[in-house]
Amino acid sequence: MLDTTHPHNYSYITKHLEIHILGGIKFNNLERMRVTLSIQKPKNHNVLRHSIDLYNDNTIERLVRKVAERIEIGTSVVRQCLQNLTSELEQYRIDQIDKERQENENYIRELDTKEKQVATKFLKSNDLLQKTNELIGKSGVIGEETNRLLMYLIFTSRKTNNPLHCISLGSSGVGKTHLQSKVAELIPDEDKVEITVLSANAFYYFNRTELQHKLILIEDLDGAESVLYPLRELQSKKRITKTVVHKDRKGTTKTIHLTVEGPVSVSGCTTQESIYEDNSNRSFLLYIDESSEQDKKIMHYQRTESAGRINKQEECSASRFLRDVQRMLKPIKVINPYAEYLELPESVFKPRRTNSHYLQFIEAITFYCQYQRERKYDEQTGEEYIETTVQDIQQANKLIKETLLRKSDEITGACRNYLEELKKYLHQNTQTTFTALEIRRRLKVKKTTQWRYHKQLIESYYLKKQPKKKGQTSIKYEITNPNEYKELEQQITEALQECVSKIDNLSDSDRSTVPTCSTPKTEQATKTKRAS
Repeated sequence: MLDTTHPHNYSYITKHLEIHILGGIKFNNLERMRVTLSIQKPKNHNVLRHSIDLYNDNTIERLVRKVAERIEIGTSVVRQCLQNLTSELEQYRIDQIDKERQENENYIRELDTKEKQVATKFLKSNDLLQKTNELIGKSGVIGEETNRLLMYLIFTSRKTNNPLHCISLGSSGVGKTHLQSKVAELIPDEDKVEITVLSANAFYYFNRTELQHKLILIEDLDGAESVLYPLRELQSKKRITKTVVHKDRKGTTKTIHLTVEGPVSVSGCTTQESIYEDNSNRSFLLYIDESSEQDKKIMHYQRTESAGRINKQEECSASRFLRDVQRMLKPIKVINPYAEYLELPESVFKPRRTNSHYLQFIEAITFYCQYQRERKYDEQTGEEYIETTVQDIQQANKLIKETLLRKSDEITGACRNYLEELKKYLHQNTQTTFTALEIRRRLKVKKTTQWRYHKQLIESYYLKKQPKKKGQTSIKYEITNPNEYKELEQQITEALQECVSKIDNLSDSDRSTVPTCSTPKTEQATKTKRAS
């Protein structure tokens, strides 16, 4: 008998009364049902309008007498009609809340047997990281071969107990958000939370475990500035807690704790590296490729796409397959038996946190290759785990070298990009000195931006001003050491290679004494012991 066709004017009609609920009902505050009623006899113009809480028995009784007197109808009829209306509105509200909850729930795709077999075969294949990188390219990510694989592995680490985080850096319009969103398409929807803008307290009102092992994507860190502190705490402590005052149904004031648990993996984009230093320290910094070669690749793709010669079905298939691969990865503990032999170069700034990131990244690669590793069990606890191999360390060193190089640099990433482009220009033109105007025109840099770069480079003694000669109108600059970045890169390469060499030079007896959590047993032997 309840008609909710019109969202702002429900109708409830019986042979005795015609009732309209003006403005509909609210679906929050389930402890009350505040409505505005329009009550009259069918085909009668004597109307009574009244706002009331249908859960308040005292006011209902007063309304019953008022309706009976105004419309001239028996109180028992009015009372029964209002009771039936309340029951129907109550059921309708519950149904709508359940429907909304089901619509908001992420659809979790279940893989069939064949899909599981194909994904498992891929995860067991040789050169897994190379094949994964090729598939990422087929999914529509142009160029950025190292950054896209790094980002994919960082996103994969969300399933581990120590997830990694990343921040994409670059000037405006170079494709930071595009890279993040395209790689995020390779992660199942149920495992990620995409954010554009958040209020200051938004993170505290997620359900306690709603964010566990989720990937949090922030389109622009400028839009999430108010939540950067709780976000950092969630990254470091893996939980955040807020104490608030709350009134219960009796009106008693109580103090309650809102707790949201991690761990989470966080990814964001920004053009302002120095402003978000605290967040940068907890994250891998991925500098977007702004070279002319990358520009050509992207523009070629755009023209090909506009001409209709891009196979979109192939891109979707690659993305869907990598999402299936992600679903096949299961939580498992990773132990790196060679961790004590891995030392970072002394040139790395803030080595404590960087060292932790380095070890976690190696574990992330081992985790991704879990179907190629022997399952072992702790004798004392029975916990299942897999071990890192030397190949995992070599692959990590190859991918992370650029990140460590940036971490070892005194100047910001944007300033470094400018300096390297400047070196390339001077080398091509066999010059040692230059003017600011000349470089602005060649590299297409704004005057204020160049002034900021030069200030930083002069303070760090990467640039120096030449003394003005008689009749000279413009200031000339000179690079103090054109090979300093290559020398730094060489130091890092040698330091990483030395770590691998130490492990390779271990004798068989040394390898057998490499510490793990306990002496492992093979999977079959442990199962036999448990069965007995």
